[in-house]
Amino acid sequence: MSITMYQASVSVFIRMLDNLSVILDKAASHAEAKKIDPSIFITARLAPDMYPLSRQIQIATDMAKGCAARLAGLDVPSYEDNETTFLELQTRIAKTVAFLHSIDAEQINGSEEKSITLRTPSRELSFLGQPYLLHFVFPNFYFHITTAYAILRHNGVAIGKLDFVGNPE
Repeated sequence: MSITMYQASVSVFIRMLDNLSVILDKAASHAEAKKIDPSIFITARLAPDMYPLSRQIQIATDMAKGCAARLAGLDVPSYEDNETTFLELQTRIAKTVAFLHSIDAEQINGSEEKSITLRTPSRELSFLGQPYLLHFVFPNFYFHITTAYAILRHNGVAIGKLDFVGNPE
């Protein structure tokens, strides 16, 4: 049995963003219990030249919504990238998951060979749908979710591998 593009993309994004949401809930509870200003976590970085937690989450959600929209032939939703609280980051995740749920499998299935073009400030990148998902989006998506997890774990939030991978189903 083969896996569809929808199963390989939207289903994975939703699962991992749901896991990220649980991790953020644990971080917010930790901050409250330890009487730590939540902005300490929101602005925390692993290294001076890396983005803070807030930006890691913004990029992860951008990768998910951008990929799904492009594969489905839809306009990519635009968010302001101005989240500064756990609640605002949770809202962004929820908004992204709601967008992902709004896409039907038929809109994405069959997009393996779809031409995808990304314009960045410095260049234009061209892909076919499946390599775009597997070799560009997934590495970026997982990098930023992993970095968000690592920032929080490094700062004392009691999370572990099972929080990252979620409940096996």
